Amino acid sequence: MPKLQLFAREPKKITVSDGVTDNSVVASLAPETGAVKNCIYAPNGSLFAYAVADGVHVVDPETCQETLRLDEPNVLEIGFSPLGSFIITWEIPKKDPASGNFKPNLKVFNSKTGDHVQSFVQKSQTGWNLQYTFDEKYCARMVKDEIQFFESDVLTKVWAKLRVENCADFSVSPGKNYSVAVFVPEKKGLPAKVQIYHVPNFNQAVAQKTFFKAEEVGLKWNALGTSLLVLAQTASDATGRSYYGETTLYLLGITGAFDSRITLDKEGPIHDVAWSPNSREFAVVYGYMPSKTTFFDARGNEIHTLAECSRNTIRFSPHGRLVLLGGFGNIQGAVDILDRQSKFAKVATLHAANASHVAWSPDSQYVLTATTAPRLRVDNGFRIWHVKGNLMYAQDFPELFAADWRPLPSSEFPSGHTISECPEAHESAKTAKEGAKAPVAAKPAGAYRPPHARGQPERAARGSLAASPDPSSGPKVRGAGGRVIPGAAPKKHEEKNGAVPVATVDDKKIRALLKKLRAIEDLKAKQTNGEKLEDTQIQKISTEGNVRDELKKYGWDGVSK
Repeated sequence: MPKLQLFAREPKKITVSDGVTDNSVVASLAPETGAVKNCIYAPNGSLFAYAVADGVHVVDPETCQETLRLDEPNVLEIGFSPLGSFIITWEIPKKDPASGNFKPNLKVFNSKTGDHVQSFVQKSQTGWNLQYTFDEKYCARMVKDEIQFFESDVLTKVWAKLRVENCADFSVSPGKNYSVAVFVPEKKGLPAKVQIYHVPNFNQAVAQKTFFKAEEVGLKWNALGTSLLVLAQTASDATGRSYYGETTLYLLGITGAFDSRITLDKEGPIHDVAWSPNSREFAVVYGYMPSKTTFFDARGNEIHTLAECSRNTIRFSPHGRLVLLGGFGNIQGAVDILDRQSKFAKVATLHAANASHVAWSPDSQYVLTATTAPRLRVDNGFRIWHVKGNLMYAQDFPELFAADWRPLPSSEFPSGHTISECPEAHESAKTAKEGAKAPVAAKPAGAYRPPHARGQPERAARGSLAASPDPSSGPKVRGAGGRVIPGAAPKKHEEKNGAVPVATVDDKKIRALLKKLRAIEDLKAKQTNGEKLEDTQIQKISTEGNVRDELKKYGWDGVSK
């Protein structure tokens, strides 16, 4: 069996390591100057590429010896075709001073010879890459009102065109029957629609679904390319209960024999959707917390529903036997491993606090969790866990931007259908456990003060709030309390005359607005670091001025930290 491999990308270095418990470093890839802007494995694991100031470097993952260098110094995004035959790069579009037109900024190269195949103008970073058929025979890209198909080794002329007015997104099927799904959003009272066509027979759609409440969608094919899940979303919730809008889920088959809306029996957003590798079932995590998780067959019939718990992420193992159900983001990192073959019995629960990324190893025996920047600037690092819940390896970094496994075919790991015995952990795992047992006690927090009032005597700082109870003392009212730091000692509070004081209305509004402002600044940091943002996230950034204006109305004139 091949060795497991993973990479860890720091600001100015990439470390490639083999193994889990031994975790031997294969190579440390570092540019002479500047930062590492991006890195990626080919989907089949045959190549590894990274972008730095002097261009794009392609290496053999087995040896990490360089096989190719592209003299493309401004690259922000890298992609590969499914079999690794082509490498695609994207850089920020720039205008030609002479003509005033944008220069081609999406470029395709032969990954073995480095020969330039073709270039295109691609203004948007969202959906920037070409989409290929499973065998790389054809590839496609979206332009205004049309999807253009090319023969992959001849990109100089369009092979076939699918004309769809106002198309906003598309997805090429991974299946052996060439198919493509196209999304058209709502417009002028007309419903949104998703259509599926066989390539290149574009005269009539083989399947179609129309629906409202869909400004954008996620198109998720099963591995065989026979069924498509459509996760539709609006930017805002008409009921006002969700900041991130409303979500609905639809299922379509490529033969047109069935299409339906997936009925979910709990109110609230859809947090995550995932297909099983066997293509015969999928799972949905949905509803206000504690959320529900339901498994459906390929026709949308309910198979099984788990007990409610606070989870928002689901991943099937590459072999399909195990299911990872985790709580990330605002939920404190609990991850359940379930055995699909034993009626979803729980195998183990991992505790990966503050993780921002989770991924199965190709052999289905390990789970990688990582805490990365810019989402979090503290406690960066990654952990490797055995499916039985034991921590196998741990590594911390001052700043970590990405960590992930090398993709390898699950067929190369026949033992992935079983649950292996847990090997002895690396020494780093033992150290990490010991460090976790002795958290540093936190200083008791004082009263909340708006930024403009900090540094003043307490009575003067309170100003007009002097007659109000101290908002930081006593039991916290839900939604009004300070931030809870994982691993820190609970804050101590004093009672005053036996009363239970609460935060004022203005305090609550200031905190809510500051929370929005922090979220906006996090998104701006991601944008600055070249990360792709969804349209809804870009729209959220545009509200910064309004949020700051609201804060000033309540006397806030500081700078958000």
